[in-house]
Amino acid sequence: MKTAVLIPCYNEAKTIEKVVKDFKTALPHADIYVYDNNSMDGTDKIAKKAGAIVRYEYKQGKGNVVRSMFREIDADCYIMTDGDDTYPADAAPQLEKAVLDGRADMVIGDRLSSTYFTENKRPFHNVGNKLVRGLINSLYKANVNDIMTGYRAFSYQFVKSFPVLSKGFEIETEMTIFTLDSNFNIVEIPIEYRDRPEGSESKLNTYSDGFKVIRTIGRLFKETKPFAFFTTLSIIIWLVCLIFFIPIVQNFTKTGLVTQFPTLIVISAAATIGVINFFSGVILSVLKKQHVQNFERFLNKLYLFKESRNK
Repeated sequence: MKTAVLIPCYNEAKTIEKVVKDFKTALPHADIYVYDNNSMDGTDKIAKKAGAIVRYEYKQGKGNVVRSMFREIDADCYIMTDGDDTYPADAAPQLEKAVLDGRADMVIGDRLSSTYFTENKRPFHNVGNKLVRGLINSLYKANVNDIMTGYRAFSYQFVKSFPVLSKGFEIETEMTIFTLDSNFNIVEIPIEYRDRPEGSESKLNTYSDGFKVIRTIGRLFKETKPFAFFTTLSIIIWLVCLIFFIPIVQNFTKTGLVTQFPTLIVISAAATIGVINFFSGVILSVLKKQHVQNFERFLNKLYLFKESRNK
């Protein structure tokens, strides 16, 4: 059984040597890959000297790096972590075991159930994590504690079937929604979180990256649950139409006249749009079901390929 540790990096010269050495100690049998994403501080040279296999992704953004890692590397278990030394390497064997035992297709290193809220010095990040967690758990009827952690382990089937669409830090949200929607097994393992060491700077922008995450949730909700999305939109439109239609009806019952023809015309057009939205959701939900069936067939072929590769 082969394990690969994947570390996407951008300007992590202060911490990458320790991260590589810690994971080599925790998983001496694993290959450690550092994917350098246009670093300008010598991260790649330090990682190579520490014993990592260094590769490069020149399109900026964590999502772009993950796409290359997943395409290029073959393994039975993949462990992805950050190069900023915020995640404990000594938890890696637990994540690896859950995948290799077949209990999980994605293992989440759960920060939020341990020390994240006390260690993290960025309060808006705490609020953002809670908001995203609440949204996804509500929309997908799930109970995932940590949606946006960068410490995860994956099975071969997950890695080779996951279509990377995001370019930046919203990739973790996309992974979680894909796992829930595709009926993959999720296991969460609480981990100790530590904030970045002094002198190491976060690449996250609280507001712009937070907006991208919310936008990603909306996009994926529309794509993965089209009936619920378009039905909700139709109900909102119909409720707005009803609010404007009631005064027209009340005036008509009193006077026998319709004096607000422009409003009535707009309401009628909007209500028609609501009907179109509803039936769009019905049609797209049928197409989604066909996609799910095709995806299951693809997973079966992927499983057979993996078994033949391991023989």
